Amino acid sequence: MDFAGWEMPVQYKSILEEHRAVRTSVGLFDVSHMGEIVVRGPDAGRFLDHLVTNEIAKIAIGRVVYSPMCREDGGVVDDLLVSRRSEQDYLVCVNASNVERDYAWMRSRADDFDCAVDDQSDRWGLLAVQGPNAPALVQELADRPLDGVRYYHCAEAVVGGVPCLVSRTGYTGEPGYELFCPADETEALAVALEKAGAAHGLALCGLGARDSLRLEAGFSLYGHEISETISPIQAGLEWTVKFAKPAFVGREALLEQKTNGTARRVVFFKTGDRRIVRAGTPVLCAGSVVGEVLSGTLSPMLGEAMGSALIDTARLSDPLSVDLRGQPVALCTTKPPFVPLRKS
Repeated sequence: MDFAGWEMPVQYKSILEEHRAVRTSVGLFDVSHMGEIVVRGPDAGRFLDHLVTNEIAKIAIGRVVYSPMCREDGGVVDDLLVSRRSEQDYLVCVNASNVERDYAWMRSRADDFDCAVDDQSDRWGLLAVQGPNAPALVQELADRPLDGVRYYHCAEAVVGGVPCLVSRTGYTGEPGYELFCPADETEALAVALEKAGAAHGLALCGLGARDSLRLEAGFSLYGHEISETISPIQAGLEWTVKFAKPAFVGREALLEQKTNGTARRVVFFKTGDRRIVRAGTPVLCAGSVVGEVLSGTLSPMLGEAMGSALIDTARLSDPLSVDLRGQPVALCTTKPPFVPLRKS
């Protein structure tokens, strides 16, 4: 399928098989469609602190931070992973569909800071190796011990003969790494991982499993649980908003939401039924529409439908349902993750 201009596989065998492989052994995802924007210079950390909601300038070299990047009204431009590679060098990983917009947004706010913003998306490949067997597989191919690279940290290493930034992150809730590498060496790295991975039960995984795994883990997806109209406060990501740091874009709007509350909130649900509740389905309470489903799929590990929805805050404690082809299906709101995770 076409995804942000990339020809991407939804599945190689079946979404269920690929999903279960990541939960029980290891899966390999080609996520080279993600964007990479480098920020360098004496003010790089201060600039990023001004730009995003989480705290960046004080993190140690080798740390990785997840953060929304907001507009002045609190709407989310994108959500990012920021890796600090050296004192004045940060690698910002952005969503594929937002690369051009993110780059323009960042450039437009950099004039007051002594730093350079460089879109290097065409120069980077990115492979994600995820699952309980992922650490052993990547270590087998690495030129240095990786067990000291803790969760949400990164380090330089050669993996399968390819120089990589090895990031102890992922989008599945399982142990594993994301391997940033030169774009023209991505295929060689993938071949090395697939060959060595056979002994570890490796499965090639597509976009379908990536979405079911992230939803099962309770991770937000841009354009669904967060967007220009759904703020980090509404999405339950208040932990990513550091009000105590110096002023940042969106601070006043987000502080107002935190102080006075929001009209709608994101919740996660399961149904006890295998029928998938699609995004866009109206959510009902006593016959009235009180929200909308944001994401929905089948949890392969639970064997029932799961999803997320944006709900009127005043109705969060009331019985919620959806109408599936004339039949009411109750939504049981729950705090994610939907299954126990081993990410750390």
